[in-house]
Amino acid sequence: MYIVALTGGIGSGKSEAARLFAQLGVPIVDTDVIAHELTAKGSPILSEIEHMFGAGVLNEDGSLNRSRLRAHVLSNPVERIRLEGLLHPVIYERAIECLKNNESKLQPQYQVLVIPLLFENNRYHSVINKILVIDCDENTQVTRAMARSQLSKDEVKALMAAQTSRKVRLNGADEVIENNGSIAELNEKVNKLHNKLIKTCIVSK
Repeated sequence: MYIVALTGGIGSGKSEAARLFAQLGVPIVDTDVIAHELTAKGSPILSEIEHMFGAGVLNEDGSLNRSRLRAHVLSNPVERIRLEGLLHPVIYERAIECLKNNESKLQPQYQVLVIPLLFENNRYHSVINKILVIDCDENTQVTRAMARSQLSKDEVKALMAAQTSRKVRLNGADEVIENNGSIAELNEKVNKLHNKLIKTCIVSK
């Protein structure tokens, strides 16, 4: 398997970039999507989260109140580590399973593994071939995140502070797509990198 890890800070445009790769026929495995699936209403992990943090992190219908849980762990680093210790190993196992299924059924030239917390979580590095960082300036990050997630500026800043710094991400990147412009510009850059990756995969086989 040839795996491209796609990462970037909140509001950088990771999801949009992943969507554009998918339009090109590239299989996408998104760890955020997996996390949402694993913590769906009635799931075993949701029961563990309730036991760990109390019923206050649930909505009245028993589903996870993600904004309440996020606020709780952002204000308490020890609690964030506990939550990550519960979720990250299971998310990793599911992600690897999805990658293997894609490889078996689709036999793609390469796959994209979306990992927002790539640099905070070392367990993925042994399975990836290339790191792609979607990058934009911090003011753009804040504006996009506020518009997309209906978060306040302070909430977005807190999320950014909890993530690996932009400098660390850029220093760890094999490829960088700068995404301060339009979707059309991002699409052009994704297409260009896709063609480069196809050539790379052909040579590496």
